[in-house]
Amino acid sequence: MGVTITGIGSYIPKGVAPNKDFIENSFFNNDGSKFGQENSVIIEKFQAITGIEERRYLDKKLTTSDMAASAAAIAIEKSGVDPETLDYIIVAHNYGDVKHNSSQSDTVPSIASRVKHLLKIKNPYCVAYDMLFGCPGWVESMIQANAFIKAGMAKKCLVIGAEALSRVIDPHDRDSMIYSDGSGVAVVELLENEDSGIITHKSASYTYDEAHFIFFGESNNQESTDTRRYIKMHGRKIYNFALSYVPDAMKNCLDESGYKITDLKKVLIHQANEKMDEAILKRFYELYDMQMPEGIMPMTIDKLGNSSVATVPTLYDLILSGKLKGHEINKGDIIMFASVGAGMNINAMIYKV
Repeated sequence: MGVTITGIGSYIPKGVAPNKDFIENSFFNNDGSKFGQENSVIIEKFQAITGIEERRYLDKKLTTSDMAASAAAIAIEKSGVDPETLDYIIVAHNYGDVKHNSSQSDTVPSIASRVKHLLKIKNPYCVAYDMLFGCPGWVESMIQANAFIKAGMAKKCLVIGAEALSRVIDPHDRDSMIYSDGSGVAVVELLENEDSGIITHKSASYTYDEAHFIFFGESNNQESTDTRRYIKMHGRKIYNFALSYVPDAMKNCLDESGYKITDLKKVLIHQANEKMDEAILKRFYELYDMQMPEGIMPMTIDKLGNSSVATVPTLYDLILSGKLKGHEINKGDIIMFASVGAGMNINAMIYKV
């Protein structure tokens, strides 16, 4: 019996914001000082490090819960399940519903409750709740759904990752160019007599020194009268942290599965930063005295940016739908989902398609 993804869907906003859109921004350092370089140079260096050429922004009229419900409807249709038979709706996000040009993050009711409402699910025993776990939230929600099903508490779960980061970015912070919007959703259910599903998983939270590597802070433009608080991060600290801890967590997860490193067909890692993700994967394979195989790590960050909890399920959906050139995943393949983000949290999951 396997706890298996039977339907996957995603919502990729239509609004495209290329790097050139930031050419007129006034960028400041964290201490409020002006950058000593022209924006064209800042953007060029940014693209070389992150791999991001453009990102997607949500329509002004929509919110995170709208994206989540749209992607959920697609996943439900693909799975063929009756939405009234869902036992849990778990929504991973971090910032709630933030309307365009609003400084208010709306988290009551929960995003999951809003999604259930938008899907018109009447069953009161379909429990809806939110997961706040940084960027690894969707993978962690999958791990919880797996636990519920294996414990006999559920048979079918809807697992959602949705985020509208464009609503919480500081236009005076060059890191704002990293973030984007999107949603990815999976229907997860128990398939008896089926050789597929979640095999092993590993999660960790490092908070003693690392809790505030990603945080909410004031605008870098200290001369502004803007009192809003925005998503901020200590990029170098996160990079060093990820390289130090994520490869080991991935190795522990794979070793516990009983599969070999050569059995892995794809590693679907959170699309945080192209150079960082490449460094993580290289170090992971070095733990097995191997070089990273070509094509093992699909990437969407160049066109979609970093949409936090949405990157991994969106990536999986695009591959299965044949929309990511040069990559495919087939039945029986062993793949790994992995993520790192605010908290600082890490997780990995071995999955048989």
